[in-house]
Amino acid sequence: MKLHQDSSGALNTVTGYGADYVEVNLERHTGSIIMMPDSPVTPWPVHAFDALTPELFDMLLPLAPEVVVFGSGDRLRFPHPRLTAALAAKRIGVEAMDFKAACRTYNILMAEGRRVAVALLIES
Repeated sequence: MKLHQDSSGALNTVTGYGADYVEVNLERHTGSIIMMPDSPVTPWPVHAFDALTPELFDMLLPLAPEVVVFGSGDRLRFPHPRLTAALAAKRIGVEAMDFKAACRTYNILMAEGRRVAVALLIES
């Protein structure tokens, strides 16, 4: 699906996605990523939901978001609370949704000026 780029001035906007990719500012990524509107897109070294670890979610801590949108792949799956415990301890909310909904929700929150991070799982 192609999304229309908003003129919000934010650095990172999801401009398209498909079953095995996400486009950020028209640049295609075929692996899992984490990002915020004003930070570089970072590869997220995970390829399967069952391979998620607390350390992977801890990668979001230095970004200091107010909320993390977790795109769990092609269907909605919730990470075990032990995986996101460090985020919860810092009062950072985690919202799980399927990959497509996560892309759309990130764009909405980013356009509202929220300090949102997105963690997108692209399974291979």
